[in-house]
Amino acid sequence: MSAAPDFQSNEELLPRARQGDELAREEVYKNNTGLLYMVMERFKNTLYDYEDLFQVGSIGLLKAIDNFDFSFGARFSTYAVPMIVGEIKKFIRDDGSIKVQRSLKEKYGKIAWGREKLSAELQREPSISELAVALDMEKEEIVAAMEACKPPAYIYDMFSPSSDKKPLVFLDTLSRNNQNDMLEKLALKEALTRLSPREQQVLTRRFFKDESQAVIAKSLGISQVQVSRVEKAALLKLKNYL
Repeated sequence: MSAAPDFQSNEELLPRARQGDELAREEVYKNNTGLLYMVMERFKNTLYDYEDLFQVGSIGLLKAIDNFDFSFGARFSTYAVPMIVGEIKKFIRDDGSIKVQRSLKEKYGKIAWGREKLSAELQREPSISELAVALDMEKEEIVAAMEACKPPAYIYDMFSPSSDKKPLVFLDTLSRNNQNDMLEKLALKEALTRLSPREQQVLTRRFFKDESQAVIAKSLGISQVQVSRVEKAALLKLKNYL
């Protein structure tokens, strides 16, 4: 058997890796460890052990290898870096760096139990009002607890377009049609200008800066429930405008 070349490109290796070639997958990983070191620079001042974060980042890189498709219209590095960052961010988030009040966590546990029980009884997802009655809680309490404990969404999170299709990463859809993307961005920018200053501020901080409702509420001097209401009203306006 002839010796393999010293270096093979991502273009050569990735299709083989996706077909189950473990040697190709390992080679892609080795060729792209520089991406891990680059990303690690962003987290060098955290309290977490470098080796732990490197291992977590490696999971993101391997996910990128398994899910990347050249039809996305992006370079592998462009696709992989957000996946690596996302895996590390989720690790830090899940480890408790984003703190939620214990009382809210306890309420959320009660709500999750009540939702599951009512879903079984009603054979459908219960409404907030139905949960409030069943759990003897205010609707605002339920909304606040659910929003506080809900993990933020990132462009590298997975979602399923439908039950019969393969799960995708949100980033997968970003570069498929650059012209449509540009039109959508222009439409969104125009729609945002029609919102009130507070609505613009809440949406910008929530969806472009990944800030939680609790953080925004504290800086604005209002309750988290009020932030939730502003956010939902603004999103409804955007939907109508668009």
